[in-house]
Amino acid sequence: MQLHDLTAAQLSERLRAREVSAVDVVNSAFARIDAVDQQIGAFLTVTRDEALAQAAAIDQARMAGEALHPLAGVPMGIKDNLNTKGVVTTCASRMLERYVPPYDATVVAKMREAGLISLGKLNMDEFAMGSSTENSAFKKTRNPWDLGTVPGGSSGGSAAAVAAGMVPLATGSDTGGSIRQPAAFCGIVGMKPTYGLVSRYGLVAFASSLDQVGPMTRDVRDNALMLGVLAGHDPLDSTSIDQPEEIYANYLTGEVKGMRIGVISELMGDGASPEVRSAVEAATKVFEGLGAVVESVSLPTSKHGIAAYYLVATAEASSNLARYDGVKYTVREEAEDLMQLYLRTRAEAFGTEVKRRIMLGTYALSSGYYDAYYKKAQQVRTKIREDYDRAFAQYDLIIGPTTPSTAFKLGEKTSDPLEMYLSDIATVLANLAGIPALSIPCGFDGKGLPIGLQLQGPALSEGMLYRAAYAFEQATSFHTRRPELLAAK
Repeated sequence: MQLHDLTAAQLSERLRAREVSAVDVVNSAFARIDAVDQQIGAFLTVTRDEALAQAAAIDQARMAGEALHPLAGVPMGIKDNLNTKGVVTTCASRMLERYVPPYDATVVAKMREAGLISLGKLNMDEFAMGSSTENSAFKKTRNPWDLGTVPGGSSGGSAAAVAAGMVPLATGSDTGGSIRQPAAFCGIVGMKPTYGLVSRYGLVAFASSLDQVGPMTRDVRDNALMLGVLAGHDPLDSTSIDQPEEIYANYLTGEVKGMRIGVISELMGDGASPEVRSAVEAATKVFEGLGAVVESVSLPTSKHGIAAYYLVATAEASSNLARYDGVKYTVREEAEDLMQLYLRTRAEAFGTEVKRRIMLGTYALSSGYYDAYYKKAQQVRTKIREDYDRAFAQYDLIIGPTTPSTAFKLGEKTSDPLEMYLSDIATVLANLAGIPALSIPCGFDGKGLPIGLQLQGPALSEGMLYRAAYAFEQATSFHTRRPELLAAK
């Protein structure tokens, strides 16, 4: 087995035993990137010199006997909407294509402090708006399981890089499913933490009341280890939760006997493909076999989730993206007056999907329509939270499909935005409610494409989600399969 085939936990063991050096590990990862990323298109920026210099410094510190974080020397990738000091942060948009931040996002600083080594910035849908990574201004990313299909979005570059073995760990951001949906499409593990558990300081904002940063990894153990690095109170983020930090790896006991699990009935109907329903039903049998109690549970307002989400998210996006006017950031179109400067810069530098969402959000917030649309959406959001409260009064966690189908073909849904939006139908609910949600592999369809199982729990129940997910993972082998297209590289 080559170094790029190992998980972060396995690499950590070899590094601490001094069987390999951090420089060896980083060189192996770059060799993998060189071999496969021309086909995949996951990376927008590769920081080879910086990564090797950091790896050499970690090797030197380890040889000197310094105390290092267990993940020190493990490579990772960063979604390109997190600010990285001295490294261009584009958000996959022409608007920011030359923007070099003067500071690190809090999560980036925490990863650097832990000794994780960034290999570069990963592709995404422009400003995190999309479900396929086809909205990037620079390139399309392809799914390593089938290069003709999408990796999901908006963290498609992160998911594809992990699935293809280029990095064992990557950051994603999740506003309506942007970690979990690509994790499901690419057969990896993706966690959207409780709102406020991970700092948003330095994350380029899409919809501030929904955005969360989270880990994307090959298995549950790596995910728990990485969340342990990312989570924690940040005084620079007013929405950050101030609570004692947890060691999530301690929850990986494999024990779920007596746990009460509800299966969301509204997500198991005709909207989900037969293969996805079958895989989720089989997953419930696995949990029952491990001693959990599994029953059907209803979330009646879930059918309004997509409508509420796209009103709240676009309204907040229209406000957040108002700052990109040709004055404050790097792109500026020639103009004869200030208004023309605004109009030309935003017309030229924003992509189609971003413009569509800004217009939808501006309309929802406009005078005379605020009560009918934005206020109504927030009322529905409250009802969805109440549905979850009732469900969690009876069940420890609830499960269902992460996505209604497996990865779709490139270009298949680009001409129909509403159909594209519906691919998020199972994931937006957790963002509206602010609760944690985790996607893990639970099967494959007839074409060999991965299927995701979504586990959701009450606020700050990440440890319990990891406990259940790890038990499922230990009882199955879906997480061990790798894309055959890249196996020979």
